[in-house]
Amino acid sequence: MENITIYDLFDLKETIAAELFAGAEYPWEVLPKIHDFIIELGKRLPEEFYEKRGEDIWVAKSARVAPTACLNGPLIIDEEAEIRHCAYIRGNAIVGKGAVVGNSTELKNVVLFNKVQVPHYNYVGDSILGFKAHMGAGSITSNVKSDKTLVSVKGKEDFLETGLKKMGAMLGDCVEVGCNSVLNPGTVVGRNSNIYPTSMVRGVVPADSIFKSQKEIVAKRK
Repeated sequence: MENITIYDLFDLKETIAAELFAGAEYPWEVLPKIHDFIIELGKRLPEEFYEKRGEDIWVAKSARVAPTACLNGPLIIDEEAEIRHCAYIRGNAIVGKGAVVGNSTELKNVVLFNKVQVPHYNYVGDSILGFKAHMGAGSITSNVKSDKTLVSVKGKEDFLETGLKKMGAMLGDCVEVGCNSVLNPGTVVGRNSNIYPTSMVRGVVPADSIFKSQKEIVAKRK
């Protein structure tokens, strides 16, 4: 299948959660492990840089968290991250260095690498967003199939069974998702690709591509 392994999609130097991916080949394999990983990592975070806020919630002292944001653990918010007004973090979330979680954005069982932006009315669930990935206003991950069957990742000619009932999207480093797009369960978008606004995306989008529609995915000009 297309290049969709962890090392194809992500620079692991750009996340505090690099150890989470050890021993895995595909990124969705780590989704069931996020909860326990956060608790173990949180206990090891240096108190000079992180403070514990409530049960299993660790927030970097340099992070900015709006008083109206709702934080539920397990949760790690890394240095210089910004959690804006009325953000809702349901738990099992790692928010990377310099990341932005915006107004009315909801997170659940996710890893956001450093510099990720989900700044306006986004839902991100059971997903992993690589370094500098950006989701435009109103774009969301859909993480459960309508028939409630297990999620598959579909390429051009074959597919991989994930064994998961809940899986949203895996966005490689520097992916740009246009406003009001829906990323269907099992979506994988390769590094440096762009998704047109109002798109409905499913399956694998190759790296360095522009997704205009499900039938029109073109390579970027070099």
